[in-house]
Amino acid sequence: MAEQYGQSTAAEAVAEEAPALEIYEEIGKARISGAVYWLTLILGGFGIMVAINQTFSFNAFGYVLIDNSYYYLLIAIFLSLAFLIFPGRKKDSGHVPLYDWALFALSVTVALYLSYHGGDMVLKGWDIVAPIEPTIAAAIMCFLALEGVRRVGGMVLFGVCMVFFTFPLWTAYAPGFLWGAGKEPLELVRAYAMGFESIVGVPMRVAGNILIGFLVFGAALVVTGGGEFFMNFASALLGKTRGGPAKVAILSSGFFGSLSGSVISNVVTTGQLTIPTMKRAGYTPAYAASVEACASTGGTLMPPVMGAVAFLMAEFLNIPYRDIVIAAAVPSFLFYLALLLQVDCYAAVKGLKGQPASEIPGLLKTLKEGWFYLFSLGLLVYLLVYARLELYAPYYATIALIVSATIFRKKENRFNLTKFRELIIESTSIIASIIAILAGIGVIVGSLAFTGVGGAFSRELLSFAGGSLPLLLIMGALTSFLLGMGVTVSACYIFLAIVLGPALIEFGLDPVASHLFILYWGMMSYITPPVALAAVAAAVIARSDAMETAFLAMRLGSIKFILPFIIVVTPSLIMRGAPEDIVVSISACVLAVLFMAGGFEGYLYGVGKASWPTRVALLVAAASFIYPDKVSYMAGAVLVIATYGVNIIRVRAQR
Repeated sequence: MAEQYGQSTAAEAVAEEAPALEIYEEIGKARISGAVYWLTLILGGFGIMVAINQTFSFNAFGYVLIDNSYYYLLIAIFLSLAFLIFPGRKKDSGHVPLYDWALFALSVTVALYLSYHGGDMVLKGWDIVAPIEPTIAAAIMCFLALEGVRRVGGMVLFGVCMVFFTFPLWTAYAPGFLWGAGKEPLELVRAYAMGFESIVGVPMRVAGNILIGFLVFGAALVVTGGGEFFMNFASALLGKTRGGPAKVAILSSGFFGSLSGSVISNVVTTGQLTIPTMKRAGYTPAYAASVEACASTGGTLMPPVMGAVAFLMAEFLNIPYRDIVIAAAVPSFLFYLALLLQVDCYAAVKGLKGQPASEIPGLLKTLKEGWFYLFSLGLLVYLLVYARLELYAPYYATIALIVSATIFRKKENRFNLTKFRELIIESTSIIASIIAILAGIGVIVGSLAFTGVGGAFSRELLSFAGGSLPLLLIMGALTSFLLGMGVTVSACYIFLAIVLGPALIEFGLDPVASHLFILYWGMMSYITPPVALAAVAAAVIARSDAMETAFLAMRLGSIKFILPFIIVVTPSLIMRGAPEDIVVSISACVLAVLFMAGGFEGYLYGVGKASWPTRVALLVAAASFIYPDKVSYMAGAVLVIATYGVNIIRVRAQR
């Protein structure tokens, strides 16, 4: 059945997916061949072994590296590979020019030199005063970090990093809260490259200590066929229901996004199957694309793996990663519930059916062939939440998955040496891109730390808000949204966690809720015009108008605009507070999502199509259930009862 499902979309896939792949395919993939392939395989495999050795303290090399030596060894391996995998110019996307090999060699040499002298940096204070050789090495490392972020993160992020990189040189002459302690050029490169607050600061610590394991686990799921399993699993569960193809898209994209951590990668990977299927079921191209865009965006924030930012959040807040997973669980559930209910109401109004039975794999057959994917995810959740082994959890889950895929998959799909090489290549490509970005945006953290401007900016925000929480939240939302338009989610979050996070916390808000607020609004630009990258990517596959798709995605994902505000004023939604408060808040928000979906799509459950006055009443009732107040809840309940009463009388009168 799974094979039939794949074959049914193959013809249309060829016709409709080519433009998307042409525009959004990872250009680095084309360069992984020949010598680059073998270097990526050998160096990447060695780098993963180094991370495992450091995590488990195996003492495989006779000693455990001190922190900064370890981080620079990772940079020597993965940043250097980034220069071979990711081109500096578009015309180099199919080959590796000589200067990229030179950057590769320079990166290896300089990073190994700094790794070897890691102890001297600490004992002799090289981040402040250092001999000429390490100072030159530090200057070269700063250049390499910025070039790496340009290649992987793009010109906008590179421009932001350059502004912050040079900021300490002129902050002493800046006005108002932008004034800070300045540095001379040589002092600056030493602080950036050999201090503990910049290139090997918080972002790199997160990557080296915990993120690599989760990236390997995500790659293992993809390489062993987990993406196909979750697609079939979602189809078996929801394919037959009203508007089934859209529900399958939502569920499968949620699963995949939680593992991949990349919104655009999620859209291109799952959208190639889900969007054509939705179109054949009767959804308009723009609606199908907007569903995929919203589902892919939400997947990055869905436990248990989430994206790289969740690990950064745990580091900034100095709390276990499991606390972030628990806090994000209910908001993610509400987001996907809102999507599912909206596509269900849309299907009810338009009279759309489920997928044909011939395209739907059997649930028992699907589980029999891929139960171990769910087992490995369950094991990961158990190790994270209950055993509290977050450092080791992804490695144990990866071993369990690989062993299962070797034993229980059909012979032609079993995990073998070829798939093992594919796993190393896939993991290395992802890790190289993450290391390149985090090394570059480390200068943002360093710049704000060196100058002290981060704290001043927080105080300025509080002063400007004048004691008004709504004003502070609106300012924070706009700042997060605007910054999220131009830079990666990681860069956006890191900057705002330093300058906005303290202001929200100082106002008395829950720290986790405050940082989730920043993160959620930083992700909003993926589905909101004028940028709306996820919507644009999905529109290319669907061959729909990009702006129409973006506005539809914004409406479908409207709960995401509201959730951050609800979270900060209702901490019980992130599992903070008394059990009865948590139950009441979650129940009220579920009702709010239900009525909001009906209001937006024009459908009243149990009655049928809704008129405009009924839709307005449902949206007002939804707003009443969102606001955490008993009187508001009562008003919402009365309005819902009245709305149902009027509509039931109207339907009976028409009979």
